[in-house]
Amino acid sequence: MTWQSPISPGISWYEATVPERPAYPAMPGSRKADVAIIGGGYTGLQAAYTLSKSGADVTLIDACRFGDGASGRNGGQLGTGQRAWAEDLEDLLGHERAQAMFDMAENAKRYLLEFAHEHEIDIEFMPGQLSVGHKASFERHYRRHVEAMAERFGYPHLSFMNREETASRLGSSHYRFGIRDTGTGHIHPMKLLVGLAKAAAMAGANLHERTKALKIEKRNGAVIVETDRGEIAADRALIACNAYIGNLEPVTASHVMPIRSFIGATAVLTEHPEVLPGGESVDDSRFVVRYFRRSRDGRLLFGGREAYTADNPRDISSHIRRQIREIYPALADVEIIHAWGGAVGITMPRQPFCREVMPGVITIGGYSGHGVMLSNYCGKLYGDLALGKQTELDLLKDLKIPAFPGGARFRSALLYLALSWYALRDRL
Repeated sequence: MTWQSPISPGISWYEATVPERPAYPAMPGSRKADVAIIGGGYTGLQAAYTLSKSGADVTLIDACRFGDGASGRNGGQLGTGQRAWAEDLEDLLGHERAQAMFDMAENAKRYLLEFAHEHEIDIEFMPGQLSVGHKASFERHYRRHVEAMAERFGYPHLSFMNREETASRLGSSHYRFGIRDTGTGHIHPMKLLVGLAKAAAMAGANLHERTKALKIEKRNGAVIVETDRGEIAADRALIACNAYIGNLEPVTASHVMPIRSFIGATAVLTEHPEVLPGGESVDDSRFVVRYFRRSRDGRLLFGGREAYTADNPRDISSHIRRQIREIYPALADVEIIHAWGGAVGITMPRQPFCREVMPGVITIGGYSGHGVMLSNYCGKLYGDLALGKQTELDLLKDLKIPAFPGGARFRSALLYLALSWYALRDRL
């Protein structure tokens, strides 16, 4: 019987095209460990790999299957830097800390690509990203960003695109201008996830799917993770649930909120070579961002977040088709062969959230759309930290991330209203 995740509608194109997706057993009963990890996405699995290869006894659990959350269902874009542009962080944090945050993100990008190469994981990396503007008033900011990255942050891979170049590289005249980034790219996220899980298992990590964490607490000097399969008693624990934290841990839940994101995969665009001829990925300037790219085999993968009420693949397809048609009218009738959804973990300032929520228990999440590379690297940093090494994780711990307003009862409703308001502003 095919396993269908209860948390994400639609079988993703990623899942349909990964050659092998090994299953891992549910936890057979209570056990002890040096480190307990809750969450089998990039953060949790990378932490499990880093710790296990150094000899630590690690038990990792996930309520569903590895990859059923954001790590296996995302847009596949690496991006550059943090979610906020480096010069905007500079205004908030000063140049030294902004530079350190940017360098951390570049280290994350480098580590992901090196990890995939070392473990012979075919992540289908394709180079290049285009960030495009939909409002004329944004052009000055985009031009200044290119200058700031080269002059103050040592990143020479950006170039400003005028309207003609933007249209040529996109195969569409829908956007006014853009930035081309030749120092990044995009990947097949499920292939990275599957390869990462294999590496963690080979390193000796105890990996368990379909094992739900119900409660986490300190008891008799140990961290106790209560699950539906028994208890884990550990010296320390990592909460790596991100947008799928639910009611497990209140501090994380108050600082990291899930928003729905939806993606459609078209048939191969054999008759439309003009669409993204250079193979770059794209993100646009809307607050409710649209993101799209061509896969290695030539289909369009198109994502957006305006379909707040979509709850099945047919609904998702109709919303995604409308957005594709706005940018590429010639694709109005293109076949959408897969449509799926999932949740992205965001924070109020769109900066990652990392905090010790109780003695020996650290939570990491809220990557706010830059999780493909940042989450993977943060898992490595947590592993290094637990092994007693100095890490860049302190950069995230020092960030002042406020909780979402409204308390547990009204947070989701207020976030829905805010996103609806910003979606309306994007259209004006």
